[in-house]
Amino acid sequence: MAEHDRRALGRRLTELQVHGVVDPAVPGNPGRRGGAGPSDHRALSIDGTTVMVPVYNAVAGSSPYRLDTAAGGGLEVSGPEAMALAVETPPEPRFYGLATAEGIPYRSIALLHGRDVLATTLLQTCIRFRDRTQSCQFCAIEQSLEDGRTLVRKTPEQVAEVAEAAVRLDGVRQLVLTTGTPNSDDRGARLMAETAAAVKARVDLPIQAQCEPPDDPAWYRRMKDAGVDSLGMHLEVVEEEVRRRILPGKSELGLERYMEAFAEAVAVFGRGQVSTYLLAGLGDSAASIIAASERLIALGVYPFVVPFVPIAGTPLEAHPAPSTDFMVAVYTAVGDRLRASDLRSEAMAAGCAKCGACSALSLFEASP
Repeated sequence: MAEHDRRALGRRLTELQVHGVVDPAVPGNPGRRGGAGPSDHRALSIDGTTVMVPVYNAVAGSSPYRLDTAAGGGLEVSGPEAMALAVETPPEPRFYGLATAEGIPYRSIALLHGRDVLATTLLQTCIRFRDRTQSCQFCAIEQSLEDGRTLVRKTPEQVAEVAEAAVRLDGVRQLVLTTGTPNSDDRGARLMAETAAAVKARVDLPIQAQCEPPDDPAWYRRMKDAGVDSLGMHLEVVEEEVRRRILPGKSELGLERYMEAFAEAVAVFGRGQVSTYLLAGLGDSAASIIAASERLIALGVYPFVVPFVPIAGTPLEAHPAPSTDFMVAVYTAVGDRLRASDLRSEAMAAGCAKCGACSALSLFEASP
């Protein structure tokens, strides 16, 4: 696909991600509500690219776009900039129908993200979540736990069992391990290492671990040696005032400490195998996001820029999503810088940037 066509598709997908889609429960994998990760979303495939599109939150409820059954069969999204746009929805995975010997449904242990990514939150709680003066204001990590749809903690053996089945039955190609932050100075790195080792003992599956920077940088090597292939440590926002407002507890670990941690992690995992989320639309200017991305790229860290989408039941549930024009301007600038570097989302072993379904950035990074 030519660069112009890729960026045109990127703009169209961005329009759907910031506005959401009215979804009258058409067939396919319905996505999920609440919890960690891409919540209140549904995976849609358009022109061979799978994206997570909001369907269950307030943004989607007032969207000008609608998912329907097409007149000639199949599915389509209709609306002002995507009239009769043919789409597919990944089927519900077969491993969802299985359970452990103890009767725990596999889908309570891990879920399909995008088209071929298995993801799980190892610890479905966080030391800050119960205190909204300290918690990340967009976070919904305990919603799925409160609804009885998941476990408070997944054991390494449980995750390994589900991973093997997901590869065998559904062709899953990578695993993303996330966690709420525990009350320990390793920030969840120990959980990541133990789980990665158990998974790799059963199935050869690329793994990304996601956690806050551990106090002791030795944990990077321990995770790598245990089987973690790439690492995500998420800034979310970069301007100091925005960090204090959006991440009141997490922001105590300052931007410069993150930059030190990124350098330490890249020394172990390699350039392009460390990434960070940047949530656009929470107050950071485009210039700040682009400048932070330049600095991250220079360190060898992939800046995974994602449009903020509010999740129902959180303090930011009524916060507006960014505009398409804002996102395209940021994507274009960051994509140009990625293209000029040696970093590519497709070169990452595993992780959110490798999947790319929560962002259109990869469509702006490709060479013409």
